[in-house]
Amino acid sequence: MIAIGKIVAAVGLRGEVKVLAYSDNMARFAVGSVLRLGDGERKVEGSRLVKRAPVLKLEGIGDRTQAEALRGVELFIGEDELAPLPDGVYYVRDLKGCAVTDEGGAALGTIRDVIQNGAQDLYEVVAPDGKAFLIPAVAEFILRVDIGGRRVEVRLPEGLAELAT
Repeated sequence: MIAIGKIVAAVGLRGEVKVLAYSDNMARFAVGSVLRLGDGERKVEGSRLVKRAPVLKLEGIGDRTQAEALRGVELFIGEDELAPLPDGVYYVRDLKGCAVTDEGGAALGTIRDVIQNGAQDLYEVVAPDGKAFLIPAVAEFILRVDIGGRRVEVRLPEGLAELAT
């Protein structure tokens, strides 16, 4: 199961819930979609965006009290429901744990997380000594990603090389 969001609030009186989406694929929250929660599956009966956050009406949730009870519950889809990605785009879960090496093959660390922000993603790398540093996930610095081999080859930005070694 793949977590795609978390219910963060009840909205209104008719059982709608606001979702913190982990995915930028809002089609996952479309009317007719089936989402898995802790208590089973629920069909999306209504869906709208409010300030880029999905607000959903889920099957079987008819009032604010029922919606409030879902606060903090994560929403899941099956791994088989993941959309294929274009070349050069990767799921965060596939990048986590990949070894990071420089152009010469020297080990720099392991990707602990991917921080997603407006400009570009940042790979959080933990060096063998335990220090963490960030690498912008842009073509200038990320030379090769081999998900099958669990390896990412990078060219560190000037100044970061000294901090990473």
